[in-house]
Amino acid sequence: MGKSKYEQLANSICDLLGGKSNVEFFTHCVTRLRFNLKDQSIVKKEEIEKLPGVLGSQWSGEQYQIIIGQSVGDAYNLICKVAGFEKAGSVDDIIDGDLTEKKPITVGNILNGILDAISGSLTPAIPVLIGCGMVKVLLIVLELFGITAENSTYQILSFVGDAGFYFLPILVGGNAAKKFGANQGLGMVMGAMLVYPTFVNEVAAGTAFTFLNIPIYGASYTSTIFPAILTVWVMSYVEKFFAKIAPDFLRSIIEPLCTLLVMVPLSFCLLAPAGAFLGNYVSAFVIWLYNLIGPVGVMVLAAFMPFFIMTGMHAAFVPYLLQMFSSNGYEPIFFTALVISNIDQGAASFAVAVKSKDKQVKSTGLSCAITAIVGGVTEPAMYGINLKYKKPMWGAMIGSAIGGLFAGLMSVYIYAFAGASALPAIPCFVGGDNPLRNVILLCVSIVIGIVSTFVATFILYKDEEVA
Repeated sequence: MGKSKYEQLANSICDLLGGKSNVEFFTHCVTRLRFNLKDQSIVKKEEIEKLPGVLGSQWSGEQYQIIIGQSVGDAYNLICKVAGFEKAGSVDDIIDGDLTEKKPITVGNILNGILDAISGSLTPAIPVLIGCGMVKVLLIVLELFGITAENSTYQILSFVGDAGFYFLPILVGGNAAKKFGANQGLGMVMGAMLVYPTFVNEVAAGTAFTFLNIPIYGASYTSTIFPAILTVWVMSYVEKFFAKIAPDFLRSIIEPLCTLLVMVPLSFCLLAPAGAFLGNYVSAFVIWLYNLIGPVGVMVLAAFMPFFIMTGMHAAFVPYLLQMFSSNGYEPIFFTALVISNIDQGAASFAVAVKSKDKQVKSTGLSCAITAIVGGVTEPAMYGINLKYKKPMWGAMIGSAIGGLFAGLMSVYIYAFAGASALPAIPCFVGGDNPLRNVILLCVSIVIGIVSTFVATFILYKDEEVA
């Protein structure tokens, strides 16, 4: 199904981008294909947007992004297969490779490289966390029906729900190794040794460990992300060093053995504790900020979320989201604002469809509304209706601000990583001390946002604005 849907895109994309030689780097995020190109002027943007399966495209800085939606992985894999692209691997390809000819070393480029490295290490783990998170939501629902931890089926499901989070350092370690161009097996070991059961239990019991008389910081690394990323990043250079100096006939032994021996003290004594401190401070800062300006923060973020999405800046929130879910079990600001904002983009598009007398606008507005509200893919609504006529975007921002403010005042939290940030995300809000109250308040926030958006857009939008 995926192949037939994106076959024309895979066969045509290289020519429309100016040839395979014009592509410096090719990867994807949750909904978009991302191309770094040598010559941006030869890209046939309008023809690309007409291809089946393409919802739109845009330039974000120097990167060309093609909007696909939730099945972007299918399109990416097929393009790599047909066009002969290597799948995204080492971050060195971005920071130290050919791209440096076009991108001088600046604070902005370094920051982008760091964010790309973190995102590349975490993005492949998102489906796992979505699945495990939804299992945990299912357990909450079962508790409402009186099925508790004494039930064997409940226990098995709880093992599954907890596994993705407890062993997150192993998943992140493997993904980070692929991103940094290192051995994935060694990357997984870097994460696995941090969550080895005996180490975890002894640290919890207060046992003080040392390595060659160097004290080891007693921390729990289960459900963490930054310790594994930082450790594997350093490991990638250590591994490459031993790969260069080891004799060919002993390389298969020396490279992994010496890499592990060097990384044990570096990881346990320095890198993992540093990553743990970083993750803890990120979570503590967000909770502090939420306690200080929570309702206002959700309101502002919901109102301006479309612009984060348009620039691709929403991807920078992934490390924060995973850290919050793994360390606190919930997230109080971003996802609440995102769900409200996405649905309101659809509500604004629907208001235009209702008010307009133009058949084409009606049809486009209705289809865009369904895509945004049901699928959480807002680019068609934003580019096809709301930004095009401007007033609907104002209406969506107004409605999202009102809905976000109510959600913030009511302390609406999300308890599982949402796969689609619109109506399908609602079950992820079941949780907390009063699970039903939280999800009901979310639904009220959504209704407030939809009604406010529809009314504001209906008043602001004039049909004569249609070109």
